[in-house]
Amino acid sequence: MTILLFGGTGNLSADCAALIHTQGHGVQIMTRGHNQLPPEYTAFRADRKDLEALRRVVDKAKPDVVVDFIAYDLEDVRIAYECLRGRVRQYVFISSATVYRKPPQQLPITEDTPLGNPYWDYAQRKIACEHWLRARWEQDCFPVTIVRPSHTYSRRWVPNPVSSSSFTFARRIELGLPVFVPDDGESLWTLTASTDFAAGLAGLLGRADTLGQAFHITSDEALSWNQIVREIADALGVSEPRCLRVPTDLICRVVPQLTGNLKGDKAHPAVFDNTRIKRFVPGFRCRVPFRVGVRESVAWLRSHPEHQNLNPAVDAMCKAVAAASAGRR
Repeated sequence: MTILLFGGTGNLSADCAALIHTQGHGVQIMTRGHNQLPPEYTAFRADRKDLEALRRVVDKAKPDVVVDFIAYDLEDVRIAYECLRGRVRQYVFISSATVYRKPPQQLPITEDTPLGNPYWDYAQRKIACEHWLRARWEQDCFPVTIVRPSHTYSRRWVPNPVSSSSFTFARRIELGLPVFVPDDGESLWTLTASTDFAAGLAGLLGRADTLGQAFHITSDEALSWNQIVREIADALGVSEPRCLRVPTDLICRVVPQLTGNLKGDKAHPAVFDNTRIKRFVPGFRCRVPFRVGVRESVAWLRSHPEHQNLNPAVDAMCKAVAAASAGRR
């Protein structure tokens, strides 16, 4: 098959593109051209929000399947629909597990768990996209498959509750500076290596039996935030991380920009039932436990410091929460 990826160089999409290529499919990447692509891919440069530019890409690419990693609001999926209807076998919309109701009413979360996130506009936009695309499937047979990742990380990320795309949280642990987790740190959380996610996604591509359905693709391993910080510290070679347990409400009061990220996501338990993806992709399982994956990330980022993306704003947030926590005592 010929697979066209809208996006293909990010935390989630780069490993998906690599696996699809190794499986013998033709990989085409549509990006804004900011990142260099492997020579074995066909590259197209276009603005994701420009319908005519997107049409020109599709005219040249003639894909069987499009996987859309960079649709974040209704206008994005409307453009995809206008561009792709009647021209592809499958449109895969990469949504997010943040769409599920917060706080969850029961665990584990299945694909039939009700949607609804009153705290985070990112999740609300993804929900709106899902509803609109489902209507296009029901009314027009637009061949959509919805996929929901949950806190997926590559070697370029060290997952944490503040900003996983920056090494700043890990650097603070490395330097013996305080970091924090929400509440008592015992809420269970699921982290998935992007290489594992890629295996599940690849198994869904080009399949008519997945159309009109939603799948989450996550690890079966669930760790508490305390365990996650402990694993990060071990990977860094730090024996005793200074980890503060801070009430979510206090964190969000001190750093309001974390409200969506925490109340809309990471402050709630997230444990998933992956029965559906395993039924459609027999043999699928996540092979990278966090203990292994985080060590790979730390090692890679230490050897590629130019990709650490150290962020003063993240450092400032950690300092502010640490100061507020100290003031409570």
